[in-house]
Amino acid sequence: MNAPWKPGMATTRDAFHAYVCDNNSAQTVTAIAIEMGWPSEHVQMGGLRGAIQALSVSASPHILLVDLSEAADPLTDISGLAEVCEPGTIVIACGQVNDVRLYRELLSTGLQDYLLKPLNIDHLRDAITNAQAAFMAPRGDQEAAHNHVAIAVIGTRGGVGASTVATSLGWMMSETKGRTTALLDLDLHFGTHALTLDLDPGRGLIDAIENPSRIDGLFIERAMVRATDKLAILSAEAPINQSMLTDGGAFHQLLSEFRSAFECAIIDLPRDMLNQFPQLMQDIQVAIVVTDVTLAAARDTIRTLSWLRSNAPHVKTLLVAGKMHTTTPEISRKDFEQSVERAIDIVLPWDLRLSAQAAKLGKPIVEVAKNSKLGHAYATLPDQILAQVGDTDAEASVKSTTLLGKLGGIKGLLSSASKKDGKGQPSSRPTSGK
Repeated sequence: MNAPWKPGMATTRDAFHAYVCDNNSAQTVTAIAIEMGWPSEHVQMGGLRGAIQALSVSASPHILLVDLSEAADPLTDISGLAEVCEPGTIVIACGQVNDVRLYRELLSTGLQDYLLKPLNIDHLRDAITNAQAAFMAPRGDQEAAHNHVAIAVIGTRGGVGASTVATSLGWMMSETKGRTTALLDLDLHFGTHALTLDLDPGRGLIDAIENPSRIDGLFIERAMVRATDKLAILSAEAPINQSMLTDGGAFHQLLSEFRSAFECAIIDLPRDMLNQFPQLMQDIQVAIVVTDVTLAAARDTIRTLSWLRSNAPHVKTLLVAGKMHTTTPEISRKDFEQSVERAIDIVLPWDLRLSAQAAKLGKPIVEVAKNSKLGHAYATLPDQILAQVGDTDAEASVKSTTLLGKLGGIKGLLSSASKKDGKGQPSSRPTSGK
């Protein structure tokens, strides 16, 4: 939240204030305030309106919790809070409306988090702990030091090759593009990234889910498994009978830490998590939708693309057809593209021999398939992604691989040859013989 700085108040700011609308919320917040060592008197009734009135005549706290339950229009009313909050105040909101669009729009105004009522004491504790970490984090241009790109890989159906694409993309981003890369496998029970690279996944991701408050730069350094000097993996192989209960806060915190520690983050996102944790897409810039060319996949591709347009309109999408068989497919590519109303951006041919070889060597298939048709198809993926986020070198590379780019190169060669002929240099074209 940003408002004009009030001279003389910077040294008198309290650590925490809360303005709630009901007694149950007041009791929960008071319990956490006392646990944190803050005065219980700083938890007051009044909600958003009370917060605006109080902060208009006093200094803003470091962390502010406001209840939006009585706000007729939370998005409009929250702008009034921005006018009285001093720069650097971390604001957490709570309310009764369970709507992903409201959540996304509230975060876009500068809120740290939005909690659903009735308040859960553990969720509230985690939110306040994260707010403390955000307040204490160094300010400045640390994140601007590198251009971070966050990518989600989403399979429309099981077995289409989304995890294979994610692992290969992680290897290409780190090895061919030279970017420090984090690969996050959110299939908590059956993830394959560590297995593909012949690594032990460890307990890092499970620990992060069980203790989100532990997530910081040091945790990232210790929990992630290094595949190469520039590629690190965070995955799990949780027991099948172990339910991993989470509100998604740990995943959001991980992505936040990735922004500081890595130049690229790739998230293998199971499709059922789109509805469970839609807030994850708020941190994503490019979504790779992986499908196969079948009737069922066409249906699910339509549904996935529609969900992304409605719930994550800021995300750029690329459509990848994985495991494309050379024999006659279930439906033709033309019919598939007409059904989903967009073209397939990249086609990855199916190669059983290379897949088996990669599995035996414990390497990503793209490393094994460098000089094959499959390898050439994969090689275009990083530039297409980076072009989506404004990388000028990648845009030029993508353009050069298109038909128009190739035609432009031919025209340039013809023009060059014509100029050489005009200067009296030998021409390879036949003469009239006069």
